[in-house]
Formats: sequence, structure tokens, C-alpha cells
Amino acid sequence: MTEENNYKELGENLPQNDDNFRKIVLMDDKGNKIEYTVLFAFDSEDYGKSYVLVYPTADEEKGVINVEAYSYTLDPEGSGKFGDLTAIENDEEMDMIEEVLNTFLDDENLNQG
Repeated sequence: MTEENNYKELGENLPQNDDNFRKIVLMDDKGNKIEYTVLFAFDSEDYGKSYVLVYPTADEEKGVINVEAYSYTLDPEGSGKFGDLTAIENDEEMDMIEEVLNTFLDDENLNQG
């Protein structure tokens, strides 16, 4: 994914406080716009970052979901818009994200079962 403006402006719909926040549009390296569904977003005090976990909306029809994780910042002017999403390249950081994802999935399975 390109790191240049690879987000959809969200107005006041911040992931931490809006249950209706579920879709973003990212551009791939060929300039194609792809709609993603937001699985969830969270903050990490250990890394001082916010994260969003997403998957291509088209995956829902296929039955196989490939979750992607990005760190992000909010516009420092407080406009409620995403800054650029950044791919996770640190193995320790990715391990932490996987732990959070596994906890989320375990909780979802308990709530559905």
C-alpha cells in the first residue's frame, strides 16, 4: 500500500468512539482503490501508537479474511481525520498486535458461542 494519503477522510468518525466506523479506502501500489472493513482499532501505551486492523471487504464473500495491521496518527489539528497509515515492520510490534488480535478473536468466539 502506498503511504501517501492512503486513507479516506472520516470527519468526526474516529475509530475509538464511533461504532458505525467500519470502512476505509486504501490505494495499492498500482493506484487501485480498495475498500477495507475495519475489524477494530486500539492504542498501545508501550509503543505510543494507535493501530487499526483491517481486511479487504471483498474477502467477506470469499470466506477467507486476510487481516492487515497499520499504525496511524490523527490529524494534529484535531480535525478527526486519519493521517497516513504505516505498515508494521518491527517483529516485536507485530507480535504485540497478533496477541491483541488473538484476544479479540477469542472474545468474539465466546460472545457468539
